[in-house]
Amino acid sequence: MTCFAVDSRHRQSGVGSALLKAAVEFAREHGATAVEGHPVDVAALSAARVGGAAVFTGTVAMFSAAGFSEVARSYRSRPVMRLLL
Repeated sequence: MTCFAVDSRHRQSGVGSALLKAAVEFAREHGATAVEGHPVDVAALSAARVGGAAVFTGTVAMFSAAGFSEVARSYRSRPVMRLLL
């Protein structure tokens, strides 16, 4: 997963999670054995409030809720998360 473009009026309403779920199902239906994403670990950011532009790749919480597990880190706030299908 590389990017979730969700209009600001619809953020925090489950749209990103629905997109993630649909992408996983699409990958599964087309023979993928795993999917990965590089979401943002909001807790690792120093900002008190994180804007939508900072989390366009999704959040750790969203990926964790979808069953993904962290397998590495490319940066302190950028885990690599994987879901085996």
